[in-house]
Amino acid sequence: MKESVITSSPDVMSGAPVFAGTRVPVQILMDHLKAGESIDDFLAGFPTVTREQVIAFLQEAEEQITKMVV
Repeated sequence: MKESVITSSPDVMSGAPVFAGTRVPVQILMDHLKAGESIDDFLAGFPTVTREQVIAFLQEAEEQITKMVV
């Protein structure tokens, strides 16, 4: 079983989904992307998140969406 790059705990950021091992909510990445900013811009502002985590999150999201459509 692969480990998720996203975790959620009531003790961390009030239970908001965050990148594992950080206190950075996934919603912040989504807000950056919606605003037209790049992954590099996001990573520059949140150095505790790795590029690998971002890519893995986006791949997981794509897989979930693909499962819904099929």
